[in-house]
Amino acid sequence: MPTVSAHVAHTLAAHLDHVFGLMGNGNAYFLDAIERETDVAFTAVRHEAGGVVAADAHFRASGRIAAATATYGAGFTNTLTALAEAAQARVPLVLVVGDEPTSGRRPWDVDQIALASAVGARTYTVGRTDAAATTVLAIEHALSYRVPVVLAIPYDVAARDAGEITAAPDLHLPTPLQPAGPFGASVISDVAAALAGASRPFLLAGRGAWLAGAGDALGELADATGAVTASTALGRGVFPDARFDLGVTGGFGAEGAMGLVREADVAVVFGASLNQFTMRFGDLFAPGTRVFQVDVAPAATHPNVGGYLRGDAAIAARAIVDALDELGAEASGWRESLDLVPLREQPAAPREDGLADDGRLDPRAVARRIGELLPEDRVVVSDGGHFIGWANMYWPVASPDRMIMVGTAFQSIGLGFPSVPGAAAAKPSSTIVLTTGDGGGLMALADLESAVRSAGGRGLAVVWNDAAYGAEVNLYGLKGLAPEPMLIPETSFAGLAAAVGAEGVVVQTLADLDALDEWAARPAAERPFLLLDCRISGTVVAPYQEEIIRVNS
Repeated sequence: MPTVSAHVAHTLAAHLDHVFGLMGNGNAYFLDAIERETDVAFTAVRHEAGGVVAADAHFRASGRIAAATATYGAGFTNTLTALAEAAQARVPLVLVVGDEPTSGRRPWDVDQIALASAVGARTYTVGRTDAAATTVLAIEHALSYRVPVVLAIPYDVAARDAGEITAAPDLHLPTPLQPAGPFGASVISDVAAALAGASRPFLLAGRGAWLAGAGDALGELADATGAVTASTALGRGVFPDARFDLGVTGGFGAEGAMGLVREADVAVVFGASLNQFTMRFGDLFAPGTRVFQVDVAPAATHPNVGGYLRGDAAIAARAIVDALDELGAEASGWRESLDLVPLREQPAAPREDGLADDGRLDPRAVARRIGELLPEDRVVVSDGGHFIGWANMYWPVASPDRMIMVGTAFQSIGLGFPSVPGAAAAKPSSTIVLTTGDGGGLMALADLESAVRSAGGRGLAVVWNDAAYGAEVNLYGLKGLAPEPMLIPETSFAGLAAAVGAEGVVVQTLADLDALDEWAARPAAERPFLLLDCRISGTVVAPYQEEIIRVNS
């Protein structure tokens, strides 16, 4: 007869198509059912955290929920950093884990419910009679609140008979949030009136606007107001007309573009939390700019916001367009009066040979050249670390689901390599480009093999190898702290890549990047995973890092 684990597997299979993880005692029956009884694809990773990271990246790249799986005890505790990142980043996923038996805790068991709660994840525990219903509740919770959930299968329940499998229950999800509260209509009128009277209107969109499908509505609003547009790092490409878009705001933004934002007299922000990096630590807008925010959070998320509208970004944007039409408002004409192309230009390396004064490569020169050579149909997956500035500044992407930054919400490193399997499964025809540092790369080394195996010839990794923890050197080295703990013996990532079947290339001059040009020219089926081991100078500090240094000084 079908087991409890089989009921969980069949119910998940009705609502998602991919599971990432690592087998152990606690999830063996579940994975057996996934493999033998469902059409769900399973991708094995080599560290339990990698399963959660891959499921996280899968959602960010596709908008479709995925599951991760691990065993109990040490397998579960290994997932906690990745689980915390998904919770902080509001990424829905289901982590299926084994758990202590219903008879009580064994010496190697821990309070998994408390640990999951501590990092922001709720736990649903299945039983013999409610496995399918509980699994549906877990999926509904993850999707409704955009959070990871843990689905626990007690060890002594996993293989128990649970009766015949029936059709999986349907999901019941909330409808998009209408502009809420007694003042919703009033705030819409206020925003419309402010935009109608603005001479220099500015619209900013974040990942929340993308998740709401607000792109077309925001394009209509930009046209109706003549607004210049921009996005957060996780919202790039939301606005459909790139001619009037400044790119990314904050420390990744071009200096000229950020200067123009400060000229705006009215700014409306959609689906962005306005964190310290987007806001350039409070300097994004000029003191006189009137700022409105539209988001699903209960209240405004930054003190600069003067008017707040809680609601779905797409619904709110269309309501503002309708209100502008009722006012008979005309476009400001501001954006047509500007030449935005030079304002979007990022700084170039000062030397033509691409080297810094210490003889190692200037990362700006490397990033610019790689950006010229990358396949157009690409998904960029970023680990955390000082180097995140280079990809964000020099590698444009077509839409928010093509720039995936796993780790930045929780300020972690070492989640880069396991992001690749998730992105590769989500975008099976695109080139997956990982950008990682040597510190994070070494931390995630267990899943280098997972990245190579899952992406194959569609995969490319760029390792920014400065033989140091760059962010710490830039911040604490400048304060005079002992540098030795901040340094890493120079590691041959090219050699490590070759050991797991990839092609590794040591990049010490710009000419060495011709290997990327040659690789990109070959059909994906005829090329290996490529890893570029870029030996960069640690003396070149990313602009966003300079902002952090200034604030912390």
